[in-house]
Amino acid sequence: MPHLPASASAPPTSWFRRRVLDPLVGLLRQGLAPEQLALTVALGVVVGVLPLLGGTTLLAVFVALRLRLNVAALQLICHLLTPLQLLLLLPLLRLGARLLGGATAQDMTVDSLRHLLATNWRGALRLLWRAELGALLLWLVGGAVAVGVLYVVLKPVFRRLAARTATEPA
Repeated sequence: MPHLPASASAPPTSWFRRRVLDPLVGLLRQGLAPEQLALTVALGVVVGVLPLLGGTTLLAVFVALRLRLNVAALQLICHLLTPLQLLLLLPLLRLGARLLGGATAQDMTVDSLRHLLATNWRGALRLLWRAELGALLLWLVGGAVAVGVLYVVLKPVFRRLAARTATEPA
């Protein structure tokens, strides 16, 4: 019977472990404090669902530099949440339009927006501007709460993970 290398006998790791958990554990091993990592993940989740397409990357870099957090870790979390950002975009725009513009749910469908852009592009821009501003206000309020809750929940998790990885060999 031929001798198999150790990597061949090990079970394959999941995508989530390779792409998310292992990089975060690597950051803990590099000396990132569990509190900083908890704040990075909490802010990454909130910035990752920003209802402004294209704004997450710039905001993540700004936040990471301003708070002296790991830019790469914050970007990783933000970009992993892109599918959730896309799922939440239209509902947040609808709520934002109702909040600031008095629009109904029928005004904020893809078909109605397409029709409005074809017939009255100024009205469409006015509606989208109010919807985006309202969505950003809702995101700010919800995001402030979410960062606090996520930070409090994740801090002990990362402390335990740091203690466990400190005892394991690299």
